Amino acid sequence: MLAATVARFSPDDPIAGLDVGDRPAPPVREHWTTVDVRAAALNHHDLWSLRGVGLRPEQLPMILGTDAAGVTADGREVVVHGVIGGPSGHGVGPDEPRSLLSERHPGTLAEQVAVPTWNLVDKPAELSFVEAACLPTAWLTAYRMLFTTGRATPGQRVLVQGAGGGLATAAILLGAAAGLEMIVTSRDEGRRAQAMTLGAAAAVEPGARVPRVDVVLESVGRATWSHSVRSVRPGGTIVVAGATSGDATAAELTRIFFQEITVAGATMGSRDDLVHLLAFLARTGVRPLVDSTFPLARAADGLSRLADGSQFGKIVLEV
Repeated sequence: MLAATVARFSPDDPIAGLDVGDRPAPPVREHWTTVDVRAAALNHHDLWSLRGVGLRPEQLPMILGTDAAGVTADGREVVVHGVIGGPSGHGVGPDEPRSLLSERHPGTLAEQVAVPTWNLVDKPAELSFVEAACLPTAWLTAYRMLFTTGRATPGQRVLVQGAGGGLATAAILLGAAAGLEMIVTSRDEGRRAQAMTLGAAAAVEPGARVPRVDVVLESVGRATWSHSVRSVRPGGTIVVAGATSGDATAAELTRIFFQEITVAGATMGSRDDLVHLLAFLARTGVRPLVDSTFPLARAADGLSRLADGSQFGKIVLEV
């Protein structure tokens, strides 16, 4: 089968470590199901894997990808929940640490992917395969940050640090549809304008003064942390799901404890979160913003666009 794999680590030029070629089909495994992939979305996790983060040399070649939607052998249209192992242990046992597809088990950038059967969720008929493939990482994380961890409710104000990527785009669309006042930051004027068209109430430059917010969605880290801490109201919540600019050099603990700010982490989301997210989209008509699509054979072009940072929305490979 055709697959996009990490063939070698390339920290300075991740695309140089990519190989798109033939790989063995997934083996038959008890309590696992093989899915014929129809679409698979790209994430920065794929670029980090190509740089050698989270993988060991002896694991190569490793098939990339954490997101997919496709069809099982019996014709069931499904979305893949990409979190394997952990406390539930479905299909792998409770002793296997939680990981994402492409970390311990082959990922989704392939014509087929095998996952524990428990990890399959029915795809709503209202969503296309391309739309559904956008959801299991960035959109699922945004949903969990907003509603499960952040516990945001209609009428509250939410700050999203960094417009443009899949996570921020998802948060804007989900939050606006749920009656939240979404404020976003971006260095790029064009991205700020695009955020407004998606339903943001305001879009400002990073570090700009904003009205105190109830919840901050933080995935940038060092470059925005101080602004996040200053922008949240006393008793508010900062939900952290990444640190793309590096870890914050100062935690600003004095402000956090004195103003009783809650700092909570979020990584991906549960299978139940994915079920609820799919229902949310099917019922509201909200759809992922797709920046571009490429055939699987052109995975390098899609990953190059992601590495350039020029996308607005999700980049998807069609199979």
